[in-house]
Amino acid sequence: MSEGGQSIEVEPIFLKTLGDALFATRPFSGTNPEALSGMERVDRVTAPAGAALVTPGDEFRHYWLLLEGETSAERPEPDGTLTLVGKASPGEGFGEVPFLTGRTHSPFLIRTLAPSVLLRFTEDEFWSLLACCPSVRKVVLADMAVRLQAYQTEALHREKLVSLGTLAAGLMHELHNPGSAAKRAASQLRENLKRLQQLSLRYSEDDRPKTPQQAECMRSLLEHAISGCHMPAMSSIEQSDAEEAMAEWLSSAGVENAYSIAPSLVGIGFEQEELACARVAFDAAHFSDALNWLEALVSSVSLVCAIEESISRVSDLVMAVKKFAYDERSPGKELDVHDSLQSTLTILGHKLRMKSLTVQKRFEASPSVIKTRGSALSQVWTNLIDNAMDASSSGGQIEVSTWTEPGWLAVCIGDNGSGIPPEVLPHIFEAFFTTKPQGSGTGLGLEIVHRIVTQKFGGKIDVESKPGNTRFIVRLPLQEPAASAPAAKELSS
Repeated sequence: MSEGGQSIEVEPIFLKTLGDALFATRPFSGTNPEALSGMERVDRVTAPAGAALVTPGDEFRHYWLLLEGETSAERPEPDGTLTLVGKASPGEGFGEVPFLTGRTHSPFLIRTLAPSVLLRFTEDEFWSLLACCPSVRKVVLADMAVRLQAYQTEALHREKLVSLGTLAAGLMHELHNPGSAAKRAASQLRENLKRLQQLSLRYSEDDRPKTPQQAECMRSLLEHAISGCHMPAMSSIEQSDAEEAMAEWLSSAGVENAYSIAPSLVGIGFEQEELACARVAFDAAHFSDALNWLEALVSSVSLVCAIEESISRVSDLVMAVKKFAYDERSPGKELDVHDSLQSTLTILGHKLRMKSLTVQKRFEASPSVIKTRGSALSQVWTNLIDNAMDASSSGGQIEVSTWTEPGWLAVCIGDNGSGIPPEVLPHIFEAFFTTKPQGSGTGLGLEIVHRIVTQKFGGKIDVESKPGNTRFIVRLPLQEPAASAPAAKELSS
């Protein structure tokens, strides 16, 4: 008979008719033919190249033994492409992992790469085979161990790439804002320098020597103008009133561009009384030039401050990435969990702003330093915080808190979203399990989180969830405190 419309021929045969071809395969190479007396018939499958033996979502029903040809296992990706997971050559078996691990459905596409002949064993036949044939059992268990190790390595690498994508997206957004601000400020600064040059030339064309009063007044104003970037903050109403009063005072004194330059002068902290010395020391024309020159200088200083702040922001991001990527590479290295959490929040800041989310930070762990064990702990925080943001509605709140328990440092990542349904909760740490829409999640994040916390750090992770309150609590073993811990701090951003 044929299956699936792909010219796959399936026929039941007696195992004994295969003779040496069966015992030349890896699983049966050390098997006594008499041990197979209880298993007389199996299905032989003959398939052309390109035939699908198993498709994604199919129920696992068979253990396969390849006699001739070649097969491949591929994982579908959200973008429609296929990633090669493994190949099988003549004499090799595959399909034991689902039966031995309890998985029920296939995430892979398994197909033939060349015209192939295979034997397939039902689940009952598979268990009978393991029971009656120790040599088969030994090979099957060894194959499973190798495949699970390969899966774990590939899954960890895959999840690191997902974290790297999240990191790259965060950096793009975070670097764009200060970069654009610095570029705008630099462009405007260039225009200010041209204006300063023009005003200076006009001022120098006056052949009359400057009086001591004029020189002292300008020196005092200059010192104020370049004194710093941060002036006392005013409310919007206070600032508007001050700018209006300054503009009217400048206009009454005949100052050109009075309403344009007033905001800059007020912004740097100038008041009318301080500028009165220039009004007394200069005639009307020179007073106007002096105030416009002063405003151009003040504006330039403000732009330099903006550039400095933007570059500082970029530097802060670089340091956050450095901590994220490198702080945990060496086994046995000490790590401050608070620094690790803050770096992750910095990198994910764009997503918080996009959804208008607030973060309530309660860093109360004392001490907050642990020993790393060669795995990126920041990957744990990235997955948990990113999931919390996805679960939160716009304007919601994320909780990031730490505390200490005897022998443990606890970290809680919480959100006030809709919660995890009770029927889903037992499965959230299973590989490839996801409730996100197709293409939005890999189903690997929480499985990797669980493995890093439990296997790499010897910790544990618990979940508490109800509508409006979901909390992932990670507990990491503490090192013996070497010094007094910093005081607990509560932050909100």
